[in-house]
Amino acid sequence: MTTIAIANQKGGVGKTTTAVNMAAYLNAKGKKTLLIDADQQANSTDTFRGAYEGQVTLYDCWLANPEDRENINDCIQHTEIGDIIAGDPLLREAESKIAKDPITGLLSFKKILSDLKGYEYVIVDCGPTLSSILQSILVASDEVIIPVTADRYSLQGISQIWETIQNVRDGMNSNLKIRGFLLVKYNTRTNLNKDIYSALEDISKQLDTKIFKTYIRESTKAREALAARQILLNYAPKSTTAEDYEAFVNEYLGKKKGGR
Repeated sequence: MTTIAIANQKGGVGKTTTAVNMAAYLNAKGKKTLLIDADQQANSTDTFRGAYEGQVTLYDCWLANPEDRENINDCIQHTEIGDIIAGDPLLREAESKIAKDPITGLLSFKKILSDLKGYEYVIVDCGPTLSSILQSILVASDEVIIPVTADRYSLQGISQIWETIQNVRDGMNSNLKIRGFLLVKYNTRTNLNKDIYSALEDISKQLDTKIFKTYIRESTKAREALAARQILLNYAPKSTTAEDYEAFVNEYLGKKKGGR
């Protein structure tokens, strides 16, 4: 089982869109995949047609009091789109709960994942903060994929997520790998995007990682799919963004080079 964190502390860089579509395309290619929504806003849950009200959620199997805690396998919702463990507004309590016993707290996500059965991939949609909840997820992860937009503010934030990853590597997970940067909302026609791409190439070399050859173009259909609570594979499979995410998953799996 490979656990992949989709992480970037900057909001608006396509983490949720990347997480839900990566999970959907992996499933479509016969790879048994579980999506975990680790964001208290629960946007991945909404897109995957999951629910947190009246349902057991990530909070219940991870952060609830020990006597009330559910087994992680009992928190999986099997929706028409795929399997998901729902996010929950109660995840806002994670900081205080993990802080009570930092070592045990940071290892807690890894502990609950050890009980999972039957999945090849686990995709974790992380919230847009550098927090103990992110650190605990990184401790349990094999890989990190960092979605980035081609703007200077996005590049400025890379040093922060890198520092967090490096701290986890130096402490509790020396095998954690940055699988690569994924460019989203990319426009090849603007000089700014090209300049940012060049700068990101230099950064990726310094951090011993890469930029995925496939980049994700923005489209109206992608925004419509989000509003309609749908994945692109179902809503607009022929849209440019859908084609890009499928190409990205193929590249991730090593089926073809990706890119253009």
